[in-house]
Amino acid sequence: MEKNDHPSIELSVVMPCLNEADTLSTCISKAQSAFADCACTGEVIVADNGSDDGCPEIAEAAGARVIHVPERGYGSALMAGIAEARGRFVIMGDADDSYDFLEIPKFVAELRAGSDLVQGCRLPSGGGRVMPGAMPFLHRWLGNPMLSGLARTMFKLPVSDIYCGMRGFTRSLYDELDQRCTGMEFATEMIIRSAQRGARIDEVPITLHPDGRQTHGPHLRTFRDGWRTLRFFLLYSPRWLFLIPGLLLLGLGALGYALALPGVHLLGAQLGAHTLLVASLALLMGFQFLLFAVVSKAVAEGMGLLPEDPRMKRFFRVATLERGLLLGGVALLAGLGLIGGAALDWQRQAFGDLEYASTLRRVVPGVTLAALGIQAILSSFFVSMLGMSRR
Repeated sequence: MEKNDHPSIELSVVMPCLNEADTLSTCISKAQSAFADCACTGEVIVADNGSDDGCPEIAEAAGARVIHVPERGYGSALMAGIAEARGRFVIMGDADDSYDFLEIPKFVAELRAGSDLVQGCRLPSGGGRVMPGAMPFLHRWLGNPMLSGLARTMFKLPVSDIYCGMRGFTRSLYDELDQRCTGMEFATEMIIRSAQRGARIDEVPITLHPDGRQTHGPHLRTFRDGWRTLRFFLLYSPRWLFLIPGLLLLGLGALGYALALPGVHLLGAQLGAHTLLVASLALLMGFQFLLFAVVSKAVAEGMGLLPEDPRMKRFFRVATLERGLLLGGVALLAGLGLIGGAALDWQRQAFGDLEYASTLRRVVPGVTLAALGIQAILSSFFVSMLGMSRR
């Protein structure tokens, strides 16, 4: 029988650990008491990430299984600990006594009721409670609410506290997720990938207590880990990183052309050649953003980072190499035609000075169309290569 399908263990509690001698024994004792409260057979696994304060010995003396994890990182420790878990359900939580493992029955009840992932919520907006001194001011009132709100918007996550490290999940769900992040992003990646796969996600309110450690401070670094979370959000969402900015830039570029080509007066200013140049820049950047949106989405799906999207399949059926070459060729020829027309005018002027206000209204669009045409032709070949494995 596989070690991850042990019939006598319903729940595995996994605690990542790095020099938590002050609080480790207390956390293990609370988890073991919770097993009796929820009438389940459980085990406590301490994933030790290189502690030098005697944590492995403390854990073993308290009745926990110790997994030694040489690869540093919050995610690395959890991956190794969960890999050794034998329960049908897994609950993870930090070993600094900020999470009360006596609240485990809340998570088990939801998991038994059919939840795939049960996220703890420390924030009052989700019914949780933060004890005085338990969470830094910036984390509580700015970082956590802002990033949690961003995650709900970008990924449609049904959670109020994306950073909460205490959560429960089924082992079967975890095995499907194939997580990659070895650092603090591990917890965020779990929620996002679960939502992308249509898992049932529920949330339970919990209380966050002050960190019980005395010998050293928290491992979390406010700005470093906040940036890593934001970076992870963007990398996991080509739509927000590339597609939406690209569409906005194309819209601004088209608006600029619509106003500048006829020389519209707007708010006392006449829009002309300079506006066309800026609008052309917006169009070129917007096209690049859209290209990166398609490429990054296709590559991420191919690597298993994102689930397959039916819209991508439809896109590759429509965006064929031949159609891309046709559109790119038409744009290129139109651009060269505008540039050639301006060159003929210059010849008629004996290659002397030109009326720039009128000439640039043809040259700038011509250069832009030619550049877009070449980009469309080259990107059509590249995108077609990516789409070959889908056909």
